[in-house]
Amino acid sequence: MTTLRAISCAGALAATLLFTAGTALGQDLASLPTYEPGQKVSGTIRNFGSEMNGLLKIWEAGFKKVQPGVQFDDKFPSSDAWASGLEAGVADIGTSGREPALTEYLSFYETFNYEPLELTVATGAYDIKGRTWAEVIYVNKANPLSKLTMKQLDGIFGAARTGAYRGFKWHPEYARSAKENIRTWGQLGLTGEWADKPIQTYGYAWTGMTNFFQMKVFGGGDKWNENYRQYAEYGTKMLSDGPGGITGSIKHMLTDELSNDKYGIAWTGIPHAADVSGVKAVALAEADGRPYVTPTRETVQNRTYPLTRSIYFFLKRPPGEALDPKQREFLRYILSRQGQEDVVRNGNYLPLTAEVVAEMRRKLE
Repeated sequence: MTTLRAISCAGALAATLLFTAGTALGQDLASLPTYEPGQKVSGTIRNFGSEMNGLLKIWEAGFKKVQPGVQFDDKFPSSDAWASGLEAGVADIGTSGREPALTEYLSFYETFNYEPLELTVATGAYDIKGRTWAEVIYVNKANPLSKLTMKQLDGIFGAARTGAYRGFKWHPEYARSAKENIRTWGQLGLTGEWADKPIQTYGYAWTGMTNFFQMKVFGGGDKWNENYRQYAEYGTKMLSDGPGGITGSIKHMLTDELSNDKYGIAWTGIPHAADVSGVKAVALAEADGRPYVTPTRETVQNRTYPLTRSIYFFLKRPPGEALDPKQREFLRYILSRQGQEDVVRNGNYLPLTAEVVAEMRRKLE
């Protein structure tokens, strides 16, 4: 009896801690639908791509408790492999810690003649390096600017374009002219010494983060401000040592460039700028008339911050066909209160909002 009571108390404490973690993030996870098996399923689900820093294994273990007849065959080369695993026929689900690239959309379509089923399964991180962190805009601490709209951000970092890609399809309606370029601080309303000073832009060389920035800020375009200076994240990209050390790194960009450039603006993540005193974050609004949102853990988790990112699953589902039952049940588990509690338990990413969960579950029908 004592042992049973101890187990019960431990379970209650774990549930309380998990509930507290969820509500501390600004969302009551109890508002999410509880997973109830739609049917008993069995067989093997093959996952291929990213192991999502241990999250996928937690999801699998939780699902097997309620659907013990299902097994998993996992291969985790990297997020870059999700499409090739599906195309080669060695995967049922492609797993990725980043947004899909043009070539992945295109190769999938050319293989199957339809687009992949794309599901957001968790929100990206707020302040953890290497965990699909939200992108943040920084200026020099002396800069009086405190907020920008997404259109202004496009005007600053982008350039004239004749269209943009959505998925793998070209859309000329997303073109914009050079008249929309923003190249001086005066164009953003700054006066005095700032009015005629040129804006110097800084950011990443090509990565998945750059792809997201182009999708979200440029609407899928890839034309950048001609003065854009590119940097890489030290430890994840090959860098050359300059005379003063690593001069091509994000750390160098923040501490030695932006911190000493009153007229500069850059994008990176909260964890990279956390200990850099010479820069400050800028609030963003989706459009004119919309609220300006500061990047915080709560605004990233509730997805009101415009540059919040996601992690994804991709599946093959030919038009007009239903999902394989065991895959559908696994996805229903992930898109449930239990599945999103697993996200909190893992600690790398943030759980989805009730609105996103509902949107993703509709895709399973």
